[in-house]
Amino acid sequence: MDKIIRTHLDNIRTGDGEAQFKAYDYLMKETEQPVDWAYEAWDEIVAGLTHKDNHVRAITSQIFSHLAISDPKGRMFKDFDALLNVTRDERFVTARHCMQSLWRVGLAGKKQTQLVLNGLELRFKECVTEKNGMLIRYDIVLVLRNLYDVVRDESVKEKALALIASETDAKNQKKCAGVWKKY
Repeated sequence: MDKIIRTHLDNIRTGDGEAQFKAYDYLMKETEQPVDWAYEAWDEIVAGLTHKDNHVRAITSQIFSHLAISDPKGRMFKDFDALLNVTRDERFVTARHCMQSLWRVGLAGKKQTQLVLNGLELRFKECVTEKNGMLIRYDIVLVLRNLYDVVRDESVKEKALALIASETDAKNQKKCAGVWKKY
């Protein structure tokens, strides 16, 4: 890992908002493609998912989702639950940032796509009693659409449409269906 990456990883936990944002921006761009330093940073990124600072949790969850394409050893299968748990964060904005990046995990392969589908189906079912349950359900449908638009895996579309069909609130069902309108 080069010094620039190391500095940005360290800056995630500084508490300095400007340094955190610069680190986030840099690392998100870096991880658009596979990186060779993923396993050097893996454990600290996973640890960041439960950090006391919600900004650290939000940043590391998004970076971690991006790192899935840099994981030929399949470590994501062991650590995905920790990532999915951030979608239940006490700070809703943190949970949402994590949720909206989860589709990136599915870019790593069919098994990872299935991991995402299973995790999102679980969240779809359990969030119905949560304060922002309808918004979470909408985000899940949107995440599935983002994943489908890249991987074109029919199982993603089928899962999304099944979840939409299971929505009992007519207004939310219509809103979610709008995400998949042309399909």
